[in-house]
Amino acid sequence: MAGRTVATIPAAGGEAGLNRYLAEIKKFPILTPEEEYMLAKRWTEHQDTDAAAKLVNSHLRLVAKIAMGYRGYGLPVSELISEGNIGLMQGVKKFEPERGFRLATYAMWWIRASIQEFILRSWSLVKMGTTAAQKKLFFNLRRMKNRIEAFEDGDLKPEDVTKIATDLGVSEEDVISMNRRMAMGGDTSLNVPVREDGEGSWQDWLVDTDPLQDERVAEAQETRVRHDLLIEAMDALNDREKHILTERRLTDEPKTLEELSQVYNVSRERIRQIEVRAFEKLQKALMNLAGERRLLTAA
Repeated sequence: MAGRTVATIPAAGGEAGLNRYLAEIKKFPILTPEEEYMLAKRWTEHQDTDAAAKLVNSHLRLVAKIAMGYRGYGLPVSELISEGNIGLMQGVKKFEPERGFRLATYAMWWIRASIQEFILRSWSLVKMGTTAAQKKLFFNLRRMKNRIEAFEDGDLKPEDVTKIATDLGVSEEDVISMNRRMAMGGDTSLNVPVREDGEGSWQDWLVDTDPLQDERVAEAQETRVRHDLLIEAMDALNDREKHILTERRLTDEPKTLEELSQVYNVSRERIRQIEVRAFEKLQKALMNLAGERRLLTAA
């Protein structure tokens, strides 16, 4: 984008350059809904690059905060932020204010996609497997381990492996393999001092201790979008498939194969087959719906 300058991370300077950048982006004001709408209209209707730059700069803190969530993959935070900024700019270019969503809601998808693609390109372990399921496992394993408090450095407990594999819809072998390979990558601690004298740590430079208002709204809207997609995708299943999949995967207390086999008077293996088939149909329907929405958004 030409015109008004968009804040960038210095190519040289290391930690000091990143620190200056994080301090600089805090100076850009958060836009009101009315300000954001008018700037977006100026960009979409008149290709006003000054307006586009203001939209980008006002959301740089959102990019930095999202990038911090991916700091455990052993890559420089500055590079994650740079990739996220590229995604943000793509989101601004394609943003349509008339649809009624805030920019943060729309741009979040572009920011995360850009950062994730960069991580996948950078991690050699992912080159050994890049199926959709393995990507999902790669980006959700740490979150799942934290949820079940599986903090061990070595192999996971068998019950933890089963829980993660079931929740993510992958095999237990994939969970074990990915956990071992990711353990070799190492994590970057936010407690590491940023200066040689030991003063200050990376956690001091987190963009905010509380979620930004735009981010809270965006997350709520994203949750609604996902819920609506799931409800719509469930129409691809027949009544029996809906019931079995719901009872097995979409409730807080899933029913066992034995319980459902008694309901339908079939074997446990038959229930398992129906569950797997229904899950595959649901995944395909979700992917098709998401693809259609991306096409509509890009049109």
